[in-house]
Amino acid sequence: MTSTGQATPTFLRLAAHPLRWRLLAALAGGDHRVRELVTLVGEPQNLVSYHLRLLREGGLVTGTRSSFDGRDSYYHLDLDRCAAALAETGAALHPALRPPASASVPARAAVLFVCTGNSARSPIAEALLRHHTGGRAEVTSAGSRPKDRLHAEAVRVLRDGYGIDLTAQRPRHLDSVARRRFDYVITLCDKAREACPDFPGRPRRVHWSVADPATAAGTDFRRTATDIDTRIRHLVPVLGATVQ
Repeated sequence: MTSTGQATPTFLRLAAHPLRWRLLAALAGGDHRVRELVTLVGEPQNLVSYHLRLLREGGLVTGTRSSFDGRDSYYHLDLDRCAAALAETGAALHPALRPPASASVPARAAVLFVCTGNSARSPIAEALLRHHTGGRAEVTSAGSRPKDRLHAEAVRVLRDGYGIDLTAQRPRHLDSVARRRFDYVITLCDKAREACPDFPGRPRRVHWSVADPATAAGTDFRRTATDIDTRIRHLVPVLGATVQ
């Protein structure tokens, strides 16, 4: 038997390690700090940090400083990069193994998005999930310290980039939805994650560490909307699979 001399795809080399696979699986559900990943995978921090570094070098995972505690960082799995890498891995073995595109229709789900001011990140997420599900998901957003109005740039980006009109929407306080039942409560702000209360029915809690485009240096509203839109597109099939 002769060897083709073909190198093992990078994704396969990274994901095949049992601990790195567990880290990828943990981050697929949301963004986490190192100490949270240590608890989730049950391994020492130095080992977790080492394998996180390899995943970052491989382009599958990114890290950002926490806006709640600048000494800490949140790690995020790039699901688009993983999807592309998986497709390339299959095609490297045989062209017929490239997975076909598939559409997932979510079951009706109740989702709450939370940030501090409820003026940019969480209303963007609310609007985009409603948009991607054709209104089938019950979506709302709220803030721990809501602003008086939505940020004008958030309204503009959604109108110009996605054809969504938010001019009539106003920020809500978390207190206004405190008694409602949700399937998912998703925080998009590191500070709001720490302030977010418990909700009836024990909804699934997910955190997306998204910098505030109104204050973060080097961040703009279009980039923020694109980041949130990517996360929303990957959330939709999860809702369809887990919420009945």
